[in-house]
Amino acid sequence: MPQPRFRTALIAGASAGLGAEFARQLAAAGTGLVLVARRLDRLEELAAELRSRYGIAVHAVQADLSTEAGLSAVEAQVTENNSLDLLINNAGFGGKTGFVRGEEADHLEMVRVHVDSTVRLTKAALPGMIGRGRGAVINVASVAAFSPFSGAMYSGTKAFLVMFSQNLQAEVKAKGISVQALCPGMTHTEFHEVAAIDKAIVPKPFWMTAEKVVRISLRKLGRGAVCVSGWKNKAIAFLMRCPATAAGVRAAGRSAAARRKAGEN
Repeated sequence: MPQPRFRTALIAGASAGLGAEFARQLAAAGTGLVLVARRLDRLEELAAELRSRYGIAVHAVQADLSTEAGLSAVEAQVTENNSLDLLINNAGFGGKTGFVRGEEADHLEMVRVHVDSTVRLTKAALPGMIGRGRGAVINVASVAAFSPFSGAMYSGTKAFLVMFSQNLQAEVKAKGISVQALCPGMTHTEFHEVAAIDKAIVPKPFWMTAEKVVRISLRKLGRGAVCVSGWKNKAIAFLMRCPATAAGVRAAGRSAAARRKAGEN
């Protein structure tokens, strides 16, 4: 049997969606797992499935990364794990209202989960990875990082993850560490139901499965700091950033209809 590419991966936000799919694909490759999420029942169910199917070590950690206690507990898991060579910062959620109408506490919680937890867990993981001369960090961002109408907080925090990943990769590449900002588009998970976004507004051809997004991410890891999954999402990201088309996209994004469809109002 070939050796797995990674010995141990810690996945934040592992109880559903992309996090659970990362767990399944890594487990199939023989990678030991530390699964982190708020919902212990889901974590334990997933952990039992993966242990039974693949015979790997799986440790479930219940933690709320929006709290100091939860984040500190996961930091300790990262620091104390001598075999951790892959960190996946996938914890996150979408906003249900715009910045003005939304509650300040909700906005700050998004910063804690998307930004603070990513920074602190990455900071905790890097010394061990650098000491061993190998490792990788995947920060799950979004094509919303390039969007002018996906919500000030959601797009803003995801844009941070992209720039953070690009700059960090430049800093640690020579030390044997790969950093990736994964930017999926519309993906079939429960994310949109939780965020109260109507999935029917996006045509079916623009949707991707979690299985495909994760497979692209793992295949592209180490081949560039930004991974936009799928050619359609690449085209969308290009149009939102290209000087010739960005003005039109921004104008469309200012319309109330576009903002309602994006779930901002």
